[in-house]
Amino acid sequence: MITRSFISLWHHARYIPLLSALTYSRGQGFERRAQALGTMIGLVMRLFPVARRRFDTELLRVFPEIPRRARVALCQSMGRNMGKTLFEIYHCAEFQAMEHRCTVSGPGLAALRAARAEGRGAIIVSGHFGQWEAIRSVLKARGMETGAVYRPQRNRHYERRLRSGIEAGGAPILEVGSTGTKALVRHVREGGFIAILLDEKSADGVRLPFLGHGALTSLSAARLAVKYDLPMVPAFGTRVGEGCDFEVVFEAPIAHGDARAMTEAFNDSLSARIRETPDQWYWMLRRWRDM
Repeated sequence: MITRSFISLWHHARYIPLLSALTYSRGQGFERRAQALGTMIGLVMRLFPVARRRFDTELLRVFPEIPRRARVALCQSMGRNMGKTLFEIYHCAEFQAMEHRCTVSGPGLAALRAARAEGRGAIIVSGHFGQWEAIRSVLKARGMETGAVYRPQRNRHYERRLRSGIEAGGAPILEVGSTGTKALVRHVREGGFIAILLDEKSADGVRLPFLGHGALTSLSAARLAVKYDLPMVPAFGTRVGEGCDFEVVFEAPIAHGDARAMTEAFNDSLSARIRETPDQWYWMLRRWRDM
């Protein structure tokens, strides 16, 4: 009982700063509220040594020559971007009403439209880069509602708000695990679309190059695409400027073949975008931990 009470108290304590920021910005416009949370998280990343050290550990692995001043600025900028992204996900219904602020391009969109017209499913792969929910937003607005694979949060307060926001983005929402995998297979076989973020460490994955270093990466998306003849389309929603404008790009579907090679192709694509705008990727994933 003591342990459970302590955990519950810790969850409350960690949620209070976020709740305070969300409450403080109430009554303001959507973009102003998003910027308020972004500013708060940016300052947390800049001022808290534990957060900054974790960021530096990952960043220096990829950019070993970057000077300290540039690292601090990049750390704060990443925090601002992630704070705005988090706010937009928490308020996904409002965010989807701003779909007109997304510029959409890329050959992958035509491939997805063709799959939908043929009654086939599709797999959209992305990462914790920019605003990944902008991808599902523009697809939903074009009659291609897309579900998502979701990893539950340990903190029940974060879980409640985050799950609610993701559900507003499109159905179904499938949890990581055997039950979710079975539902995922059924969904795509019946012609459904699903979005998967492939940049998290996968315990049952294989070691593949990512940003120049080996990282455990799941091959499940590529295997599903090949097995059920589905297009596997990399897609990215890059934030433009400081507001809620995005460039959503649907790249050409990755050619079917060996699942390892297909997943490496995705890693290469995401890596190139991160190197171009490193403050738009969430560096706190501990992507290379224990490698």
